[in-house]
Amino acid sequence: MTDIVDELKWRGLFAQSTDEDALRKALADGPVTFYCGYDPTAASLHVGHLVQVLTMRRLQQAGLRPLALVGGATGQIGDPRPTAERTLNDPETIAAWVSRLRSQIEPFLSFEGENAAVMVNNLDWTAGMSAIEFLRDIGKHFRVNKMLTKESIARRLESDEGISYTEFSYQLLQSMDFLELYRRHGCTLQQGGSDQWGNLTAGLDLIHRLEPGAEVHALATPLMTKADGTKFGKSESGAVWLDPEMTTPYAFYQFWLNVDDRDISRYMRILSFLSPAELEELEKVTEERPQARAAQRALAEELTTLVHGADQCAAVIAASKALFGQGELGELDEATLGAALSEVPHAQVTELGPLVDLLVQVGLAPSKSGARRTVKEGGAYVNNVKAVDGEAAPSREELLHGRWLVLRRGKKNLAAIEVTAG
Repeated sequence: MTDIVDELKWRGLFAQSTDEDALRKALADGPVTFYCGYDPTAASLHVGHLVQVLTMRRLQQAGLRPLALVGGATGQIGDPRPTAERTLNDPETIAAWVSRLRSQIEPFLSFEGENAAVMVNNLDWTAGMSAIEFLRDIGKHFRVNKMLTKESIARRLESDEGISYTEFSYQLLQSMDFLELYRRHGCTLQQGGSDQWGNLTAGLDLIHRLEPGAEVHALATPLMTKADGTKFGKSESGAVWLDPEMTTPYAFYQFWLNVDDRDISRYMRILSFLSPAELEELEKVTEERPQARAAQRALAEELTTLVHGADQCAAVIAASKALFGQGELGELDEATLGAALSEVPHAQVTELGPLVDLLVQVGLAPSKSGARRTVKEGGAYVNNVKAVDGEAAPSREELLHGRWLVLRRGKKNLAAIEVTAG
């Protein structure tokens, strides 16, 4: 089991731990129970959470027992952001989000066998606790001067907005989570992102104060960033969510397919379950033939299958090929085609005009004369069929599922027309 530490390091998943030698010894001595927490501050997890979810899966496969905590209590408070206070959501909303996040995490873990995963909710041990009990039993063991050194709190104190006592107390709640899981489940390891290091170590300190002699550990993974300096997990349209209603499987697949060549090797090691030999081969292919995007395709297929299932992944790949003339558009189901076309420039019309007008309307040509030139040169396609008459209007019989036309200029420039009721 100690090999998992070496693998985490090779994959770039080991930022720091409280005591690496002690952690290795604990792993060698016997089964270790660990936990990672997720706060329901939105209706879905996003791809930034995948680092922790997939690391939990990796640790379980190495023999550790995972506790996946969805914070029905901490989600009502919110971990302090460096910039501003969070908007507090009502308890009913939080409870609904807890259920949604649980259903997203569960497929990644196994709930059978000797190291079966357990889902936990910190509302179970906070809901019945009075404010006096919390301050006496937990708050007494924290020193404000040490809490002030946490980066996010220090930055907020320097801002005009400051920080509320509510968010300032978040660290106490997360620390209590580790204590309760240690007592209830024998949990001795907390896993999280490196931005959570202050919270992780605060939990260890609390256990050491209240459970003398306890051997507990913290393990932090690095924060993922993009080579261009933008935030990982964001696309041009915003956050990339795991919920298919918030980010379609097609958009999810395309996010990974479009990963920068400078990032793909690092992302593959962190997120893929391919072996080191397979990953090194993909890195070699990407370096020699970057235009093939072999690593991006492999990662897109693996993660789309993990998150949305093999059938959805197959449908997305079929749509991607069909849109660029490598498959039959008419064979795509309406939902998959609609999701794919929502990701390309599109326009809505009530009547189909001449093709040259449609090409201009969706931005595939700068002018009617430019559109005519594209058609004349054989570069315009309607539903993957080369157009020969730019002045003719496509017929309603050509509409896919009675709604869409797929327009293409050349090999790569796509757009869509949707015909709606007048």
